[in-house]
Amino acid sequence: MKITTSHLIRFAGFSALLAGICYVLVGVFHPANIPAAVTTTRWELVHVVACGMSFFGLLGMAGLYARQAARTGWLGLIGYLLLSLWLVLIMGFSFVEAFVLPHVAAAAPSFVGAWMGMFNGPAGTFDLGVLPTVWTMTGPLYLFGGLLFGLATIRARILPRLAGALLALSTVLAPVAALLPNAAQPKTAIPMGIALAWLGFSLWTERRTAAVSPADRELVASS
Repeated sequence: MKITTSHLIRFAGFSALLAGICYVLVGVFHPANIPAAVTTTRWELVHVVACGMSFFGLLGMAGLYARQAARTGWLGLIGYLLLSLWLVLIMGFSFVEAFVLPHVAAAAPSFVGAWMGMFNGPAGTFDLGVLPTVWTMTGPLYLFGGLLFGLATIRARILPRLAGALLALSTVLAPVAALLPNAAQPKTAIPMGIALAWLGFSLWTERRTAAVSPADRELVASS
């Protein structure tokens, strides 16, 4: 198969679809952020899926932005950059939660306790350095990135506007998670996952007719 821009865009759409599905699964199956959950198989699997969400999300966001770049302007660019940076940071945290925490939980309970303290408090006695500050940064990146990119998608009128509206709304409502019980907080990821999967599916299945230049038309007519 010849690699074309259209093929790459469709591949990015499929990646965004996978990222959205992964994020929905994370929201549905994520256990409570408590030290006792760290050593469970469910914890490991959920955070492996979260790593996949970040990886496919980065590829998908590149395609979603590229498809609309001409019409989204600075609003779309800023939203794309903020969401992409959020995905990079989340991938790092998810990697530690999937491949490090379960294996050090017994030997370093204070480290695990401090790690959980980043999400729910208290901070714990183990010094995590700059990590709590980095984690705090992910909140505004997610909120403003999703809001701006969702609004840019609505304005561009290329991908489904309702999906863009759901993306914007789901990220704006994310702070509500702090008011929910610990076990219910990950459920706020589900609307965002649905929006991302929706946008990805639309991009993946989109059919576009390539524009033919006047010179090409003359060439075809003379042949």
